[in-house]
Amino acid sequence: MRYLRGLKLSDSILPGPNIYPYCVLNVYASEHLVFDTITFLYGDNGSGKSTILNLLASHLQLPGAEATRTLGDDYWGRYLKESAVLLDEDDAGRRQKIPENSRYIKSEDILYEIKKIQQEAIQREGYLYERQQLGMTKEQIAAHKDSYAMKQQMARRTFAQEKYSNGETALQVFEDYIQPNGLYLLDEPEASLSPEKQLQLIQQLHHAARFLNVQFIIASHSPLLLGGLEGTIYSFDQEGIFMKQWNDLPVVQLYQDFFNNKR
Repeated sequence: MRYLRGLKLSDSILPGPNIYPYCVLNVYASEHLVFDTITFLYGDNGSGKSTILNLLASHLQLPGAEATRTLGDDYWGRYLKESAVLLDEDDAGRRQKIPENSRYIKSEDILYEIKKIQQEAIQREGYLYERQQLGMTKEQIAAHKDSYAMKQQMARRTFAQEKYSNGETALQVFEDYIQPNGLYLLDEPEASLSPEKQLQLIQQLHHAARFLNVQFIIASHSPLLLGGLEGTIYSFDQEGIFMKQWNDLPVVQLYQDFFNNKR
């Protein structure tokens, strides 16, 4: 499923190391990206992958889009106007609408959710909300709050939470965030995930893309994600954006050379 067909980057080239986002994207001026059901943005740190994702999120006004602070001229707003997104069309030739549950999910968002889940205050609020949903009145909840029975329940929950690693919690957060019929921009979703957990994430994303009408645009360094999901890979490692095969990516060649040297 595709909701977003493509992105055209600005034709303008503005010199200056501090003129963001031009200072990052000048080397890609006039480039076009055509998006697949699953599209990867691959490249070294600072190559512009996250800027591209935030550009898309800002164009589409997705939750998670980050407003950029500027001194003087609004170069970010100018770049938005000079670039353009193209929506896909349905079978009747009508432009697709971006589903409401679409969002831009950054690695720091996942880490924040992990910490929030682990906070006792958040667990307490969630527990009391559950009591209300089970039929407790406000008076009963007030009486139950801070009771010995509630303290026992919170102790059990804290113990259960501590059994799960950050990676396991991150997988649960992705499962909660990614809903059917949505466009999701993921920035380095492999952060905090072991190789085994990355393989589990691959299964989640594959299932969502194949059966739940979900489209993904993913910035990643992970050779497992890049090779484990079928889709289009754009490389940002040169002065220009190029489609690459998985086995031609520098990170894959780096791993291959490393393991060969360790034989």
